[in-house]
Amino acid sequence: MALPKQDTNTSRGLQALENSNSSVRLRAVMAVGTSPDDEFIDVLIARCAVEPEFSVREMLTWALTRHPSSTTVPKLIDALGSERAQARSQALHTLSKVGDRQAYSAITRALLTDADDEVARSAWRAAIALVPEGEGPSLAEVLATQLGRGERETQLSLSRAMIALGETAEPALRTAMMDADPHVRQHAIATERLLRNPDAGFEFAIEEAKRIVALGTNGQDG
Repeated sequence: MALPKQDTNTSRGLQALENSNSSVRLRAVMAVGTSPDDEFIDVLIARCAVEPEFSVREMLTWALTRHPSSTTVPKLIDALGSERAQARSQALHTLSKVGDRQAYSAITRALLTDADDEVARSAWRAAIALVPEGEGPSLAEVLATQLGRGERETQLSLSRAMIALGETAEPALRTAMMDADPHVRQHAIATERLLRNPDAGFEFAIEEAKRIVALGTNGQDG
């Protein structure tokens, strides 16, 4: 990993990002975030792609948000095209924290439907955070294509994303509630139930949706 041309102390600090001790890496990222410099950005983004520790990745995101968005956002968008799933996921997560809505157009259908669950989940969260006014219905239509996907944690993430869109998600959910795939119908019904009653809980909504599908109805009259 190429290091910026900094003084000796700074170079040592950046080299610490590759230390085998996660505590050392964490302190190094904190130092960079405390004294932000545009020359750090490429190194921080590159580290996001390979950092194994969640806490350090979160600190990397924090450090990047400490730099000017006009500089970080284009570089983060470039990282969305990486072949490495973690690079895409972390770039999406960081974009959601930066909060620059101009980045929304970079969250493509390909990312929202990425084969890697972590990338897709990060894309859903980022899209919800950055979606401009008026784009909710079209986003909901894409999200609805992912209903029934993955394990419970992934399904919960998608439900939360669609619920965050509010009533703009209802048409897409209603269509999915009549899908030929029972898993899609179950997930759509559960999400629609949670949209109407957020306090119901995901597990309860899923079990209710299973009963509805088993009865051969779509739940739209319940």
